[in-house]
Amino acid sequence: MAESYKNLINGKLTEAKSGRTFENRNPANWEEVIAVFPKSGKEDVDEAVKAARAAFEKWRLVPAPKRGDIMRKIGDILVARKEEIAREMTREMGKVLAETRGDVQEGIDTAYYAATEGRRLFGNTVPSELPNKFAMAVRTPIGVAGIITPWNFPLAIPTWKIFPAVLSGNTVVFKPATDTPKTSATLVEIMMEAGIPEGVVNIVHGGGSEVGTAITLHPDIDLISFTGSSAVGKQISRDASETLKRVSLELGGKNAQIVMDDADLDLALDGVLWGAFGTTGQRCTATSRLILHEKIYDQFLATLIDRTKKLRLGDGLLPDSDVGPCINEAQRSVVQSYVQIGMNEGAKLVTGGSIAAEGVLAKGWFHQPTIFADVTPEMRIAQEEIFGPVLSVLRVKSLEEGIGVLNNTVYGLSSSVYTRDVNKAFVAIRDIKAGITYINVPTIGAEAHMPFGGVKQTGNGHREGGWTVYDFFTEWKAVYIDYSGKLQRAQIDNY
Repeated sequence: MAESYKNLINGKLTEAKSGRTFENRNPANWEEVIAVFPKSGKEDVDEAVKAARAAFEKWRLVPAPKRGDIMRKIGDILVARKEEIAREMTREMGKVLAETRGDVQEGIDTAYYAATEGRRLFGNTVPSELPNKFAMAVRTPIGVAGIITPWNFPLAIPTWKIFPAVLSGNTVVFKPATDTPKTSATLVEIMMEAGIPEGVVNIVHGGGSEVGTAITLHPDIDLISFTGSSAVGKQISRDASETLKRVSLELGGKNAQIVMDDADLDLALDGVLWGAFGTTGQRCTATSRLILHEKIYDQFLATLIDRTKKLRLGDGLLPDSDVGPCINEAQRSVVQSYVQIGMNEGAKLVTGGSIAAEGVLAKGWFHQPTIFADVTPEMRIAQEEIFGPVLSVLRVKSLEEGIGVLNNTVYGLSSSVYTRDVNKAFVAIRDIKAGITYINVPTIGAEAHMPFGGVKQTGNGHREGGWTVYDFFTEWKAVYIDYSGKLQRAQIDNY
């Protein structure tokens, strides 16, 4: 019998008030039920928010270095349980074990970084324009944070949000994705073990239309951090505006890798294979477009097709698997629909394109790594996020044309340029419209101590990761101390 999980609200494990549940299944073997989770609703969110609000009044007064000590303990526990968590994550969401180990490591890195921020939540002191007066600005926690996360990085992305939220003195109501609730439940369990007080972090399982919407609309939640699709992000922005919540949105991408004729082609080939087909293409930073200089187009494409055909599909726990399944049947159907769209648009399908259902693959949601050649910039497969193992290849005559093609989408998350020319590299860094630009590196591979996020419809301007995320989870308070012993009037003409 599959294990049963509950919500964690105010330090207590609770069923959904509705009594409903949902199953968590293995996308590589859909017959395998991993666990059963509560299918919660608005009443459960209300209870969690009430607990978080009450806990905030005590938690905000805990010194930030002490909160950092707990972050360090969380990191230590994650180190000890890394292999166990990685294996369970692969069962839950399908990506290969080397990737899930990396997912856990990113959570470890984020925990240790947060621990140091406990002694480094810097403010500013500035000179006053008046004598015998002191001026400074300090950070303060905001209140209750609603955290809504996706399934593709079920440990790393929650840590990007929850750790800085809690380190800054906020409390949390956390809704993980319904495709990957077990990894998130394990993370919250570890946080409690490390010493997070009751009510500071609450987890409520359930669907976006019920739990996610209830969080977004709740009048006593002060800020929302969401990672997911642009369509859902826009709805969250509209809903949250009713109560003027602070909102951080990390949304879609249509990332491109440019390969110039002077590039190290072997290096660029390794990069696009990893960028396009790592995590089965199910990353917001995945390489969805490959922009090749015309001089190396045919040569590079031929080698890429050959290498792609050799990628091995399979259960991510098996050591010979290169590419795991799509997360569920619906997502694989989306991938298939875009394959049809590409063919209808006149793009040339050069490898893949089909559901993979041979032998044991028939039990899961596998799709062949797929490449379209002769793609033009206005085709839907060159414009729309697919979130699967589909790569569109485009031809250009120059770096300037390549940058123009790269910029020609509504998104602007990650970008990559392969060239040996330092001048071209710096032109690309200057002119590409994206939140992240890599030189001679794939479009995937963010580091925990650097800002993460994009421009245009990839988000709403906030950043996750590094020092920048703490700007989202804190308020600035300006403080003036006048020790002159008399009334001094600022913003009156004293000149």
